[in-house]
Amino acid sequence: MSQATGPLAGVRVIEMVGIGPGPFAAMLLADLGADVIRIDRPGGNALQVAPPERDILGRNRPSVAIDLKAPGGVDVVLDLVEKADIFLEGLRPGVMERLGLGPDAVLERNPRIVYGRMTGWGQTGPLAPRAGHDINYIAVAGGLGPIGRAEGPPQVPLNLLGDFAGGSLYLVTGVLAALTHARASGQGQVVDAAITDGVAHLLSMTVSMQQSGSWSSRRGTNLLDTGVPFYDVYETSDGLWMSVGGLEPQFWYAMQEVFASVGLGDLPDRNDPKNWPELRETLRSWFLTRTQDEWAQLFDGTDSCVAPVMSIDEAFDHPHNVARGTYVTEYGITQPAPAPRFSATGTGIHRAPDKPGASTREALTAWGIENVDDLIANKVAVQPQED
Repeated sequence: MSQATGPLAGVRVIEMVGIGPGPFAAMLLADLGADVIRIDRPGGNALQVAPPERDILGRNRPSVAIDLKAPGGVDVVLDLVEKADIFLEGLRPGVMERLGLGPDAVLERNPRIVYGRMTGWGQTGPLAPRAGHDINYIAVAGGLGPIGRAEGPPQVPLNLLGDFAGGSLYLVTGVLAALTHARASGQGQVVDAAITDGVAHLLSMTVSMQQSGSWSSRRGTNLLDTGVPFYDVYETSDGLWMSVGGLEPQFWYAMQEVFASVGLGDLPDRNDPKNWPELRETLRSWFLTRTQDEWAQLFDGTDSCVAPVMSIDEAFDHPHNVARGTYVTEYGITQPAPAPRFSATGTGIHRAPDKPGASTREALTAWGIENVDDLIANKVAVQPQED
């Protein structure tokens, strides 16, 4: 295990265990060098997307198991709060308050701390106390309806748009902005990161187009939703796909030059929407004449904005990703490398994902908590036996 480096080295973060977007936000901060300590439930989470030791979202930070219902359990967390810069939680509104770890209790113990809380619906509003998942949040925020083909149903974009883009990334942006303020003023604050708010904010360009009359509410009829034939995907002869994004004329012409080089003739004029059905059908039939690999080789080195559609495992081996080290294999797991990149404060993967509570003694001691052995003996903190 190597020492953490990165632009956030020296920033201390407490993460209250959650699922999905919460751990991702904590992972991102840890990837950037923050000293993150994850507070797990004894025995771990009921919902696991992968075995804990292979859950990439758990990398780069130790897991501490604390029984918050045991006498003294909450006090241990508040002792950690005194030493922390950021506190992260992603539970339903009111849960942390009932545990005795709401913003008032945490900020009373450390007035400089940034208390980041992420939920789907936010801390206020009629839906705030209700359950939900990514698909529900992006549906209400307006992000799901526009995605899909004309006359077809909305298409679910994994949980990338809601959980991770609208949630995790906005939580991280918020707590780092609040940390800058806290360090300048000595005043901590609460960051309310609602996934619905984040998704709405991500829609800023689309809303601009909608408000100016250049975006139709009819799905699959617009510039960026497969409504035009020059921004779409096309099947190849081996059942795979190529992505076409030649929005600007110069890129469109570069694509035509590749087609001409293999004797496929001329494309209909794209400037007249009346030609678009014929243009789409021509592109469909042309891409079906070769395999994905053949097309990828033909378009390689051109400014045509044409690229093969990769599966996840294929993306691991794409030459561009290999050259940049976009995916790396560390601790026996192929995983995305930390992002973004920094010229002066390099980042890295310095710790494998922890099993729940695997580092209870180590991490509490490193953060200066006293009487750790007594806490473990009294089952306030739990250190599982080694396998």
